[in-house]
Amino acid sequence: MTEDRATTGHPNEPHRPGLAQRLNGLRAGVLGANDGIVSTAAVVVGVAGATAEVGPVLLAGAAALVGGAVSMALGEYVSVSSQRDSEHALIEKERRELAADPEGEFAELVGLYRAQGLSEQTATAVAKELTESDALAAHLSIELNIDQSDVVSPWSAAIASAVAFTIGALLPLATILFVPHPARIWLTFASVLVALAITGYVAAWIGGARRLRAVVRTVVGGALALGATFLIGTLLGTGAA
Repeated sequence: MTEDRATTGHPNEPHRPGLAQRLNGLRAGVLGANDGIVSTAAVVVGVAGATAEVGPVLLAGAAALVGGAVSMALGEYVSVSSQRDSEHALIEKERRELAADPEGEFAELVGLYRAQGLSEQTATAVAKELTESDALAAHLSIELNIDQSDVVSPWSAAIASAVAFTIGALLPLATILFVPHPARIWLTFASVLVALAITGYVAAWIGGARRLRAVVRTVVGGALALGATFLIGTLLGTGAA
């Protein structure tokens, strides 16, 4: 039992293989959904504030959905690709250093463990055992906090972001298209703010932040965006809303 727990950890603890990939995809998904909800809702509410006709709202909402999903996917791909390239460069740099000066790297590893509070004897024993097992992995973990088998994927982040953005965008688009005028605008406001509260809570849960503060921040920001675009649409349009 002790050996199994030491190897696998508690089921609710986040030190399992593939953690970076899962968290990266989840983060991209939550951010994508949040942006899909806010940006699309702001567009359709603004247009609906200018006209009661369904056609312009549908056209603007569809354009916002497609353009936003592609933009989010591209942004995630570029961002995570840069992170991945940096991690690969650091891995290769550490590999070259180990090949060029294994003794110096071993002494560095011992020093790093001593800096964490281990005695000289224990730090040396730990460094020796880890070096014999996988020297590169040991250095990447203690020096750079990198797991070479769990480098983030830009494709998974891009896909998660695009799909989540689309799902998030469908909520305000469907609400404002299928709910009769004039209730559609206020129901869109309500559904969007509820959805933003959920995404804010999930984002805080992922990052280990305070849930209430994240929810309030997300909801207030979304409400301001919707209010601003609705006001502009009403002032510049026909005032049909």
